[in-house]
Amino acid sequence: MNMASIVYILGALTSLLCAVLLLRAYGRVRQKLLLWSGLCFVGLTVSNILLCMDLSPAFSGINLYRYRLGAAAVAMAILLYGLIWESD
Repeated sequence: MNMASIVYILGALTSLLCAVLLLRAYGRVRQKLLLWSGLCFVGLTVSNILLCMDLSPAFSGINLYRYRLGAAAVAMAILLYGLIWESD
């Protein structure tokens, strides 16, 4: 495992931690923006996991580039929806 793989894994774990903390805070406070932000970070976590898989030698025959970008785009669209339509 090289240094780049470690950085990508840490990025995925950081995104997952942010998602967990935001969704946990939403469970307590029930602010919609926390929900949309948490769901965005869930999508970013998926995107980062796909990045780790895409650059892994075990998945060398599979190109996950479009799926990574799709997951990130859906995550950003969820956050954008929350910022536009759920603002107070």
